[in-house]
Amino acid sequence: MPKKSAPPSKILARNRLRDIALACDVSISSVSRALAGQKGVREDVRQRIFEAARNARYPLPNMVQGARIAVFASKAAMTDYSRTQFTWHVLEGLKSAAASREIEVSLIPLPDPEEGQIALMDALTSQDILGVLLLTIDDMQVMARIQESGKAAVLINSDDPLMRISSVSPCNRSATRMACDYLIGLGHERIGFVMRPGRPTIRRRLEGWRDALLEHGLPCPDENVISVEDWTPECAERAVGERLDKGQLDVTALLCAADSLALGALSALKARQIACPEEISVMGIDNLPISDLLTPRLTTMHIPARELGETAVEMLIELSTQGQRVVRRTELACRLIERDSTASVAHGIA
Repeated sequence: MPKKSAPPSKILARNRLRDIALACDVSISSVSRALAGQKGVREDVRQRIFEAARNARYPLPNMVQGARIAVFASKAAMTDYSRTQFTWHVLEGLKSAAASREIEVSLIPLPDPEEGQIALMDALTSQDILGVLLLTIDDMQVMARIQESGKAAVLINSDDPLMRISSVSPCNRSATRMACDYLIGLGHERIGFVMRPGRPTIRRRLEGWRDALLEHGLPCPDENVISVEDWTPECAERAVGERLDKGQLDVTALLCAADSLALGALSALKARQIACPEEISVMGIDNLPISDLLTPRLTTMHIPARELGETAVEMLIELSTQGQRVVRRTELACRLIERDSTASVAHGIA
């Protein structure tokens, strides 16, 4: 009776183990014991085997169970956490994904560079930490330190301009492009944009506003961009109100870079007895829970905050167990949530 051949998957697995053994100059049995977490393999050899296995993209499931990841959050993220629920939703998604893989999460506020970053350096050199996630961090020096350390890392709600570190963020440019396309479809041709300048992610939202207007052959003058000092409703109410009082806001719709700014814009209109959406439509970006409780209920673009956290954890696990062959910039799609604060342009005010 002919001998039964092994399944192709087992042959492939053994060949990959042989490649790892050759790379580390050890036996296949030593590779098997090291990857299984068994005794009988020196720690330095075990680490060499793990590194070779990552380079060969060999699955290492035992490395993540019971492991720990460090989540560093910028001051901007922590401020947002106390004001709105965007950061909270990101962290909830992150924690849920980690818990499903039995991974512990440590949340660490990241101080400004002048205050020292001892916690970050400890995490980058610790053998107990599987990898690091960085939430709303744009500091190029921090990115350089992480890249130099070789520790698995993923940026959340930001990205590395030099493409040294993988990242996941909302598709900010397409979100405002879609929002403007929607408003233009309602007949709006003069659309203002309310934003706080600064972060690259918000610059992309501004670019999306310009993309849509230019694509439709509509003007996008700088005077239709309303800059605010902070992301609070009060700042937006003051900035929009000043433009209205000076007669310097000739628009039929306001697209706000965040729901919190849209709340301030609505307050400015209400204080001046300007009807929304009958006279001016208002639209936000985020889809925070409060947006469904406003009067009128806020039309907005949904940002997949929870999914950002979930995706970041999965990316980090892949990086830490299989290595990184190419840096990835992942963008998650946003979607329109149509409510009551937008309407077709009224006849005679277009």
